[in-house]
Amino acid sequence: MPELCVDGLRRALEGVMASVLATCGPDGVPNVSMISQVHYVDPGRVALSYQFFNKTRRNVMATRTASVLVTDPETLRHYRLELAYEETQSSGPLFEGMKAKLAGIASHHGVADVFRLLGADIYRVRSIEPLPGPALPPTSEGPSLLAATRRACARLDIANDLEELFDAATSALETEFGIRWSMVLMTGGDEDTLYTVASRGYPTSGVGAEVALGEGVIGVAAREIAPIRIGHMTREYRYGAAISDLARRSGVVFEPPRLIPFPGLAAPRSQIALPITECGALAGVLFAEADEINSFGYEEEDALALMAGHLGARMALLRQEAQEIEVEAAPVPKPADTQIVVRYFPVDQSVFLGADYLIKGVAGAILWRLLREHAATGRTEFTTRELRLDTTLRLPTHSENLDARLILLRKRLDERGARLRIEKAGRGRFRLVTTCGVRLDEQGGAEAAI
Repeated sequence: MPELCVDGLRRALEGVMASVLATCGPDGVPNVSMISQVHYVDPGRVALSYQFFNKTRRNVMATRTASVLVTDPETLRHYRLELAYEETQSSGPLFEGMKAKLAGIASHHGVADVFRLLGADIYRVRSIEPLPGPALPPTSEGPSLLAATRRACARLDIANDLEELFDAATSALETEFGIRWSMVLMTGGDEDTLYTVASRGYPTSGVGAEVALGEGVIGVAAREIAPIRIGHMTREYRYGAAISDLARRSGVVFEPPRLIPFPGLAAPRSQIALPITECGALAGVLFAEADEINSFGYEEEDALALMAGHLGARMALLRQEAQEIEVEAAPVPKPADTQIVVRYFPVDQSVFLGADYLIKGVAGAILWRLLREHAATGRTEFTTRELRLDTTLRLPTHSENLDARLILLRKRLDERGARLRIEKAGRGRFRLVTTCGVRLDEQGGAEAAI
């Protein structure tokens, strides 16, 4: 029934103004309390935050009914929702979304150590009643988010490869939605981290920076494959560094820090992360943040979720269209007399240029494989097809994201100003360019010179 649709009340469910929850015990004694969060679930249901074992909770469990008063922060109009309890969820996407939002609200009000979400109580909305009283007129509508989403998706459609696609996504967020700070992160399928492949608005790109699965809004959105957003930043969702200590535990002696700083804002006020999926499987995360509170509401979440979905579809299509072309080895000119030492650590597939960390994981293994092939045969041109068939690279069996890893490798080399480059050489082909001599040093292996 239209009159029971919760969609029109989503602005009142952002937690800007506290809600009032009324319950009644089996003995007929009423109880009224303030509640931290009323969360939109679908057009006919809402979720309330379950935080304490108290009188309200006992009443709900006994009568399975409640009444909640919500307020539209723009018009100050009040609405009373009559509710019927259905279930409590203590894990999963809905719970994690409410947990993140509640953490931000609690931090904003200085009660982060008090507010802890125990569960998400799901209620069916039995009736919605606008209450009489003075109200402000709605403010003028801003730019159409639907039109902005349509334009953003059209910009994604004209990208010819993944690198153009990722850059088009962050550019569209700024020009179409006014979002200054954003990034795209990809997952390696079998790995428990995401790595940054594109960013916009930050002093440094942070390409290659990692976020662990479950860490911050990005990691939680990836783990749950669900949108996660916060309107008030909290220390609980600040980012650390996802750095492997495997090499240290294995006794590797030469181990400078492997940290690529996360490029996010130092003090963000709002954040939103949208999962990017391909055929239902997680492929990455589209992330945006702002320096103002409550910058992303339900409407923005819907628009950006549509864009993230289109981004995933375009990624799958570009991969499908890529034609793998084998090429003959091309002669390579003799490099200059200067020389750099490239060190490789098989234990975590990390690569160093001299003593400076460059990259690790599959991208590091790819670079090492290219350099070794180049040293042995003189080849400079390669195909993505041959890399996919190379079992020594340890590509994940699911969602290997090889093209995204090549983008990551190319950008890291460019940012470091290295005398090594990876260039596009056509659809499914790329070229290794060396402008100096290269000495290969595999830790625990032999040396080779190019």
